Amino acid sequence: MNSGSHARSCGRVQDFAAVREDFDAIVGAVVYSTMTTVDAEGRPRSRVLIPVWETGGEVPLGWLGTYRTPVKTAHLRGNPHASFSYWSPAQNTVSVDVVAEWIDDLRVREHVWDLYRHGSPPGAGYDPGGFWEGPDDPRFQVLRLEPWRIQVLRGRDLVSGVPSRIWRRDRG
Repeated sequence: MNSGSHARSCGRVQDFAAVREDFDAIVGAVVYSTMTTVDAEGRPRSRVLIPVWETGGEVPLGWLGTYRTPVKTAHLRGNPHASFSYWSPAQNTVSVDVVAEWIDDLRVREHVWDLYRHGSPPGAGYDPGGFWEGPDDPRFQVLRLEPWRIQVLRGRDLVSGVPSRIWRRDRG
């Protein structure tokens, strides 16, 4: 078996474009994601949030408008890796492993505010004005989410024995 067919049998894809359509559809339909971080003892902590994703390029980029809570801040300071999980009753799932970084730049916060208002991907997002006064509200904080691994599985593939598809960012 050559390495190309081995990667295919394992569900590996070379380009994010191979999972983009299903990623956008599942994330846009589910909207809510479970974000998991770990504390200094390696214990996980999960919370339900709504990130937005820019998926038009070769590599996706995520954003999370959120409160900068002491727990989230401490966890990400100790280990910037986080995982986001989406699940629907149809057994459609997306898992996104990221490196997260707080971004304080007002232009970025304005951009993220607009992504939330318009939905990115379509269906994901909400009016952040229900929580914050505007992108310059000091309580509105932004995490940049740089994915390094994304796993997508459609329920219809699960029951057919088709493996999930996994995209990994090139480290090059």
